This record gives sequence, structure tokens and C-alpha cells, in this order.
Amino acid sequence: MNRYPLSKLVPSFYEQDNSLLNHHLYKKSTISFTMAEHNVTGQKGEEQAASYLQNKGFVILEKNWRFKNLEADIIATISKTLIIAEVKTRKSNYFGEPETFVNKQKQKNLIKAAHEYIQRNELDMEVRFDIVSIILGDNGMKINHIEDAFSFSH
Repeated sequence: MNRYPLSKLVPSFYEQDNSLLNHHLYKKSTISFTMAEHNVTGQKGEEQAASYLQNKGFVILEKNWRFKNLEADIIATISKTLIIAEVKTRKSNYFGEPETFVNKQKQKNLIKAAHEYIQRNELDMEVRFDIVSIILGDNGMKINHIEDAFSFSH
């Protein structure tokens, strides 16, 4: 469980004016909270995906690489190819397979992120977009690695 000072979470005027708060707990104290369950599931899935790819011979260069509002879950290389991998993790496939949630907008954003990563690092290599779909169910884990899931033309 993470603990954060209230001043980091609540505007300072709350601390100065008791009338805005009806409870003494909020005055210059800390609030405890846990990460949302879906974030924990996603984080576990990304860790599993990185391990899975490493075991298959991929070299992980970056995890959760960010540029502005864009993010690439995993950036790796294998056989002189740069891999941009999107990881989708669910607890079940009740609403569909996780990979089906990588929509056109997400694909465009991954392409933009890849372009920026390539420019910043002055890379000259083939690029491939993969999806690592993970179900962390009660009966164990299922990983589906979809190589070359989409291309620049999409």
C-alpha cells in the first residue's frame, strides 16, 4: 500500500480552510490507497510479457517508454529488428480476447511512439509491431504472442 502526503493529492486551500473539509483526517495528513486492480493486472501482465520475450531471445531495451501522451509497453530487439510490443492483459476472455482491444487509434499511437524512439536513438533497422495478449485467470496464465500484428499501412 502506498502512502502519499495529502498536500500532493489535495489542493493546498483545503489545508487552509477547515470549512471546506468536514473531517479532521484530511488536514495535513496522509491518505492510503492501493493501485486500481486493473492497473495491477496490467503491470503483472507487462512483467510476464517481458520475461516471455526474453526467454524467446528478445533483448528488452525499454519498458513503458513514454513520449508526450504516447507509450510503448515494451521495446525490444531480435535478429536486427526493432520490436514495439503492446501488452494487453485481462483476467478472462469473457469480453473477448485481449488483443482485440488494440484498436486503430492505439495502433496509430504506437506507430508515432516508434517513430519518435527511432529518431531519438538514431536507429536504422526494420521495425515490427507485436501484441502480447495475456490472460491471468484462476486456472493459470495464457500468453498469445502475435508477431507482426499490424504495420505502418494500417
